[in-house]
Amino acid sequence: MPKLFDSINIKNIKIKNRIVLPPLVRFSMVGKDGFVTDRVVEWYRDVCAGGTGLVIVEASAVAEDGKLRDNQLGIWDDKFIAGLKRIADICHEYEVPVLIQLHHAGFKEKIKDVSEHILDEILESFKRAFRRAREAGFDGIEIHGAHTYLISQLNSRLWNLRDDKYGGTFEKRMYFSKRLIEETRELFNDDFILGYRMGGNEPEVKDGIEIAKYLEKLGVDILHVSSGVPDPVFKQERKIEMPSEFPLDWVIYMGTEIKKHVNIPVIGVRKIKKETEASWLVENNLLDFVAVGRAMIARPNWAEVAKKEYEKRNGIKES
Repeated sequence: MPKLFDSINIKNIKIKNRIVLPPLVRFSMVGKDGFVTDRVVEWYRDVCAGGTGLVIVEASAVAEDGKLRDNQLGIWDDKFIAGLKRIADICHEYEVPVLIQLHHAGFKEKIKDVSEHILDEILESFKRAFRRAREAGFDGIEIHGAHTYLISQLNSRLWNLRDDKYGGTFEKRMYFSKRLIEETRELFNDDFILGYRMGGNEPEVKDGIEIAKYLEKLGVDILHVSSGVPDPVFKQERKIEMPSEFPLDWVIYMGTEIKKHVNIPVIGVRKIKKETEASWLVENNLLDFVAVGRAMIARPNWAEVAKKEYEKRNGIKES
């Protein structure tokens, strides 16, 4: 039975526990120029010093016109490499592996009308950003394919109604991701991880399962299940059908369902605040990793505190 504080290896990279800092965009710490600031570096230092097992750096824009907001980290030019390397270096100082999430905000439901040429250019921007991430010293990349941003829009059978190479059938909707992964494959040796944050509801869980299985076949090393383009029939907070007895958030539930259908590790995320919740998910083999976001903003040493709570609850004496 796995435990929350058991180590695990992905390729040659050892992760000391199952607690992940998800890619929280810290808008207030970044200027409009996209450069890493001292405040951003100190934020990651605090989290790594606080015992987190794996860090995923916040959504970093692969194109200047693809930003979510003006004050977002950039990776669309070589000039950002030195600053991003500061983040990778500070995580490694604490022996914490670190991925960087690469992002383009996209066009929402208008994705069906975007020219093929523009999507070709964005694909090239992603590929160049992959190489910059490797040069900056990160342990891997997380492709942002969730939250109704560009790749989620392309993956969605609700919004992607295109009739060219980028849309139509399931395989064509996944064409952007497929090309991106296949054309950067040489970067991903045993010391470099390929992660993918995907929408578990694209728009239903059955679609998320299909996407997850396809991504595993493409060679993705780890999946991070979050929300996608929801079915419009759901007007309330919960965007899927789920058992009433499931004790945690609906996005966490999607992660547990998708894990049943793949052999690669799965990260679950959303509203995990307590060590007991995180431990229950890992110990029952419902998830391989648990991402703790807002709770770490409030307490960057959440993992360290959780370990003490875990040891006390299980009668383990502090070493």
